Amino acid sequence: MPGGPCIFSKGCPGRFGSVEAMITREPPLRSGEGPVGKQALRGGAPAIALRSASKRFGAVEAVREISLTIAPGEVVAFLGPNGAGKTSTIDMVLGLSEPTSGKVEVYGMAPRQAVGKGIVSAILQTGGLLKDLTVAETVAYISNLFTWTRPAQEVMDRAGIAGIANRLVGKCSGGEQQRLRFAMALLPDPELLILDEPTQGLDVEGRRNFWTAIRHDADLGRTIVFATHYLEEADAYADRVVLVRKGEIVADGTAAEVKALAAGRTVRATLADPDETAIGALPGVSSVERRGDSVIIHCAQSDRVARYLLNETPARDLEITSLGLEEAFLALTGDGPARSGSEPAAEGATPWSG
Repeated sequence: MPGGPCIFSKGCPGRFGSVEAMITREPPLRSGEGPVGKQALRGGAPAIALRSASKRFGAVEAVREISLTIAPGEVVAFLGPNGAGKTSTIDMVLGLSEPTSGKVEVYGMAPRQAVGKGIVSAILQTGGLLKDLTVAETVAYISNLFTWTRPAQEVMDRAGIAGIANRLVGKCSGGEQQRLRFAMALLPDPELLILDEPTQGLDVEGRRNFWTAIRHDADLGRTIVFATHYLEEADAYADRVVLVRKGEIVADGTAAEVKALAAGRTVRATLADPDETAIGALPGVSSVERRGDSVIIHCAQSDRVARYLLNETPARDLEITSLGLEEAFLALTGDGPARSGSEPAAEGATPWSG
């Protein structure tokens, strides 16, 4: 990376460990540009603004004129199947690549400038750690690359690794190394934190503790953008879900709004001997499934199905549920032409795992 050091990456290929999108040596922060000065960013320019941003690699158009605005303090899940354009979009936001056309800004400035000022940190899947350093030495090493950081002990406490400070990185588990990356990303006290599969390698308790810390940060005004293949994390922790497919945004809203875009509900009832043919012939019914003494009906007109079951059959214990985020994900990012999110899609996509 011109003008700056290469961190934890032999040959400087352009992706690092975690401070990770790091660090072009910008001029030192002026007095007042530490965490107090950075508070002035909130309430001004958007945290992230993409305006008709496209990215091409030869004949391949990885990102197709995406326009997206993320306000300071939002927690946004950025989801899509493999090859959807998520990584290419994140790379542009981190200044690791330039858009082929369009514009990308982070808090009103060029992404590389924002990264260099410590306004942005990232936890990425790629990039290595120096195995022969201890956890504490690694944090101290990275802190020396900034003109101002949070205290090393503080970020290690926040990340839950203070108890293994003297352990060699090479002796740490995958989950412990991920928490180390989190501590490193917190050092410059960034206004924007980008997380790529942040809980990979963590156990259930570790994942819960991680998201508790993230929600605390968000409550204090930090902007969080994360990609995950744990769709229940997006459902539980994101204020907003953005689905991308083939380089385009196909859904953008709360988890409830995204679920609503994928038309359809599930009707479940206790019915010992259902007439599957008659139920299947009802308008809007896409499938009928028997499980023991229960019948499960996937349909677009749940009220009509419910009336039939209650009036024409001895069905009881009737339940109507909306599609979950995973079902909406599959419907909105499946094969076929790109959609705005209002049309059902063929299934076939798998949740993104990297």
